[in-house]
Amino acid sequence: MATGLTKQVMVGGQVLTILDGIDLEVAPGEAVAIVGQSGSGKSTLLGLLAGLDTPSSGRVCLNGVDLFSRDEDGRAALRGELVGFVFQSFQLLPALSALENVMLPLELTGARGARTEAETLLRRVGLGERLDHYPRTLSGGEQQRVALARAFVTRPRLLLADEPTGNLDTATGAHIIELLFELNRERGTTLVLVTHDEQLARLCGRRVRLAAGRLLAPVGA
Repeated sequence: MATGLTKQVMVGGQVLTILDGIDLEVAPGEAVAIVGQSGSGKSTLLGLLAGLDTPSSGRVCLNGVDLFSRDEDGRAALRGELVGFVFQSFQLLPALSALENVMLPLELTGARGARTEAETLLRRVGLGERLDHYPRTLSGGEQQRVALARAFVTRPRLLLADEPTGNLDTATGAHIIELLFELNRERGTTLVLVTHDEQLARLCGRRVRLAAGRLLAPVGA
């Protein structure tokens, strides 16, 4: 998936290396947790795997396609076809209802039956009675359930999750984790998640640790 992935930025006239030569291969259907301290480069790595950012050097291949051989529009099209993303901060569009937020990825790809598929997933995550509610009227846990439904609605081959329980209390976070893995099993999606939560990480089949922008030896599952 990722080969020689490096990200450097200029800070105060100095080159800061955020990621340094990352090699990471994830098999179809695998669940992998990326763990590490704050500032280790976890979220940057996830953003590069999704093509939301560009590397200083290295490659990311999705379904055999070199992501960065495409321009920004081409990366967005490939991401829309293959990738779902769950953010810590939910990233719902405030002017759209829960239903409209979940329908949007399907509408952007021109898929038919967007409303039916979105309604089905929202009911699946327990929000069948909240379809027309806007994000501001939903709790944090409800917003994250909408975000999960949105991520899975396109039936992505790869789901990327960045601290999916980071803004939730313990009980709500546990429910979101349960839903995440249930949906993942049902749909056979490849899962890569970033987390500080070692308990969440242990639910994945494999854990890798990032420190100072480098991958360390694999962590025992």
